Amino acid sequence: MVDDQADRTVTVERDGHVLLIGLNRPTKRNSFNRAMLSELAQAYGLLESDDDLWCGVLFAHGDHFTSGLDLADVAGDLMSGNTALPDGARDPWRLDGTWTTPIVAAVHGWVMTLGIELALAADITVGAADSRFAQIENRRGIYPFGGASFRFPRTAGWGNAMRWILTGDEFDAAEAYRIGLIQQVTPDAASARAEATAIAHTIADRCAPLGVRATLRSAHTALEEGQQAAIDRLRPDVVRLFGSADGAEGVASFVERRDAVFAGR
Repeated sequence: MVDDQADRTVTVERDGHVLLIGLNRPTKRNSFNRAMLSELAQAYGLLESDDDLWCGVLFAHGDHFTSGLDLADVAGDLMSGNTALPDGARDPWRLDGTWTTPIVAAVHGWVMTLGIELALAADITVGAADSRFAQIENRRGIYPFGGASFRFPRTAGWGNAMRWILTGDEFDAAEAYRIGLIQQVTPDAASARAEATAIAHTIADRCAPLGVRATLRSAHTALEEGQQAAIDRLRPDVVRLFGSADGAEGVASFVERRDAVFAGR
């Protein structure tokens, strides 16, 4: 953790072209109050708006990823519909339009309610073996409103998602891996964070950022507007990418049989 951010509920640290985003309310099991939601939204806004950031890592300080929402703090805002975000911030559930900068999440310990939704909203998720998941909103008189109601069935299949959403039962990392909620299981929290960071650096250090953004945009277009809409953009996007400096570098590196060095232009 960065020393001058010790009093923040979300830490932010640049690691080359990777932005490390750490949930930092460990004495409250990283439960999300209004400040934490706002600070995560601001970190996501930075990640998505800064052209020098090519991938993000979401992880948590302490013994747990998150126990979910701190309802005692946020219930009033939810009941009133007051969900306004600071200027430049992006929705912490990543539900506000197209996102083109990938996020790799590392989860451990409790991964409750909002925690599952943050994993579903990430592009890749690594989970520690001690991770325990539960989508318990129905047991609190509400329902998953951060994307799980549609992302969970899309990711895990209808029956697998409803088995856990409708019951609120707890499940482990092995089950999360089986149903596709997480893509890799590691021995502990430290190794989950290390692996997530390594994946993020593979994306940021090896791949062309313009190509990565175009890939995510194409995938989201297919999901949100249908496959034909994505098909219609394929050739124009390829022409644009080949005409970029990174496109020229990719061709040159192929011809010269060397690793490419991309600049994001």
